[in-house]
Amino acid sequence: MKKLLLIPLLMVTFFCFAQDAKEIIGKPVKIGKLLIAQYDIAYLNWADAKKACASLGAGWRLPTKNELNTMYMNKDLIGGFSYIGYGTGFCYWSSTLSGPKNVWIQDFANGRQVDFDEYWSSNKVVKWYGRAVKSF
Repeated sequence: MKKLLLIPLLMVTFFCFAQDAKEIIGKPVKIGKLLIAQYDIAYLNWADAKKACASLGAGWRLPTKNELNTMYMNKDLIGGFSYIGYGTGFCYWSSTLSGPKNVWIQDFANGRQVDFDEYWSSNKVVKWYGRAVKSF
């Protein structure tokens, strides 16, 4: 009997916490030739953030370092960025690698872009948010 109750409970849990592509993309903001999803993807490590963006549909991905900076410069227009609470700011993943284990991130509190390995060598384990983009 307990096993029979576990299956529906697991299904409800999965559906309650899964992020739907339409919920994330929402009404995308257009800046130049870039569509920016209305909402953040879940709080994930770098590899999972890349997968989550790609799972939104054809062409959706993490932004490059330069696209992420454009997003920072237009953060008030775009809106909805999450506060994570590390240190003085909150960072977002880019898709741009700066070395075999390094990823560029951007602090949306002060605009600083950081080669993530400056702080932690296991940069793909730490979790931050991402915002999906799509070129058109």
